[in-house]
Amino acid sequence: MTGAGDDEIIIEVKGLVTRFGSHVVHDGLDLQVRKGEVLGIVGGSGTGKSVLLNMILGLLTPAAGEILYNGRDMTTLNEEERRDLESEWGVLFQGSALFSSLTVRENIMVPLKEHVTMSRSLMAKIADMKLGLSGLPANAADKFPSDLSGGMKKRAGLARALALDPEVLFLDEPTAGLDPIGANRFDELIKDLSKTLGLTVIMITHDLDSLHAICDRVAVLAEKKVIATAPVPELEDNPHPWIQEYFHGPRGRAARAG
Repeated sequence: MTGAGDDEIIIEVKGLVTRFGSHVVHDGLDLQVRKGEVLGIVGGSGTGKSVLLNMILGLLTPAAGEILYNGRDMTTLNEEERRDLESEWGVLFQGSALFSSLTVRENIMVPLKEHVTMSRSLMAKIADMKLGLSGLPANAADKFPSDLSGGMKKRAGLARALALDPEVLFLDEPTAGLDPIGANRFDELIKDLSKTLGLTVIMITHDLDSLHAICDRVAVLAEKKVIATAPVPELEDNPHPWIQEYFHGPRGRAARAG
């Protein structure tokens, strides 16, 4: 566990309403993220986990509600203000979302080119350093995404997410597609990075092993809201039917036994 040092709120979602036409995904959703914690987000299919992430990131516009980052309402910022704040965030999307025509080093340099003015040689040195942080060998820098295994792509995507020394790291299903050994190693990497770099991590996952291994708290999406946010042991005692089925089904029992 990262052991968040205090209860300082870094991100707060208040009364979020998300609509696509007549379809309501979130209706009065509230969520608080504490500085320095690893927060997992879980929920059944169609509960809007990735939509919530995209709302916080500003990729979608809410129908109503506030999204606060360090007390500032992100929904009211102009483009330049938002761009400045977004440089404090790193994102690892599903599938890593690497540019196929760029080498791994060039992929990691993309955020630097967008947000920082410095020489290309310095960008390359920073990219190589982030590559090492993500656990990839130095010779991976000149490879293209097509040359990498699934686990290596995840790490390359993570290195790019860390390029700007973010305060908050967003992970969307980071262990999806990895075998159990690869997933465990990736969990350990996130755990180590959150400790050593003081990161706040928000992680959407369906991986019960990840929830048990690295999450300080877990937020549960159901009924168009966050119905509970607590450490895993407390959630296991929550009487809500979906939470009971999720944490006490066969996979939940296996994760606890592990």
